Amino acid sequence: MADAERPSSPTPEEREKLDKEAKKREEEEQSKLPYKWTQQIGDLDLTAPIPGNIKGRDLDVKITKSSLKAGIKGQEPIIDGTLPHPIHPDESAWTLESTPSGSKELNIHLDKANKMEWWAHVVTSAPKIDTSKITPENSKLSDLDGETRGMVEKMMFDQRQKEMGKPTSDESKKQEMLAKFQAQHPEMDFSNAKMS
Repeated sequence: MADAERPSSPTPEEREKLDKEAKKREEEEQSKLPYKWTQQIGDLDLTAPIPGNIKGRDLDVKITKSSLKAGIKGQEPIIDGTLPHPIHPDESAWTLESTPSGSKELNIHLDKANKMEWWAHVVTSAPKIDTSKITPENSKLSDLDGETRGMVEKMMFDQRQKEMGKPTSDESKKQEMLAKFQAQHPEMDFSNAKMS
């Protein structure tokens, strides 16, 4: 097969343009939702504007392990659907808060069951975001306990290494161990050694 027939992978400039277009489309889709949401690796927060005359008792909010429904009683829900991953409902909560402008805001906090997973959307019926583009803030990484933080940093390092076609931390460790072993045993022939 001639080289000309093979589809070429995009140049860094083309990839950047494609990424920008995808991000713009993603932002447009997300801006049309009746709520805004942000997430950390272990939890997710959602906010929705509510008229100032509404009280907490006027809201209908149901948070279960696998679904979320929230809105003003008697009206179309602001959000209603199946969660993409399970949560801890007992650790999740909602509040209704007044804003400086006189309106109110519904805040929903969801505690993810899996603390190692980015969500592509809050409910499965909503448009997805590209989770591979999420870069957690370093300050948030420092909030994690030592073991979890180490795992997240290793996952991020391995992800970057894979994208650049370089060995992951586990592969690097194996190569280092083999190199040390070779140095300690120069009499052995490692020319046919396979890394698995």
